[in-house]
Amino acid sequence: MVCVNWTLEVVVVPVSDIDRAKKFYAEQLGFHVDHDTAFGDQVRIVQLTPPGSGCSIVIGRGAVPDMPPGSLKGLQLVVRDITAAHAELVARGVDVSEVTTLGENPTPTPDPLDNVGFVFFGDPDGNSWAVQQISSRI
Repeated sequence: MVCVNWTLEVVVVPVSDIDRAKKFYAEQLGFHVDHDTAFGDQVRIVQLTPPGSGCSIVIGRGAVPDMPPGSLKGLQLVVRDITAAHAELVARGVDVSEVTTLGENPTPTPDPLDNVGFVFFGDPDGNSWAVQQISSRI
């Protein structure tokens, strides 16, 4: 049997105001704006990618699935250092939770926050995000 590599490339994030969401993701979260394309007044697609990620998000209208704004829950980013990520989000004006430990590591790790350290935030529409520290994969 041939092993096929599967990569997740894009997640559509439903928003009510494309410009407000683009500003939040680009300026407050530091996502790279890959493209912002409009086809007339009815279709617009904005693709943004988190620094270091192979997966992007897409916001827009017309050419994206129709989902209620704010209905996407549980998106997750992974970082090497959750404390540094938290500090950066706070400095960028993101309303982010304090660093929280969820669960216990099954084996000891050099940093007690590896795998179990999280912060949480939402975008302006209420789509929810988690950020987890996993230094072994990054």
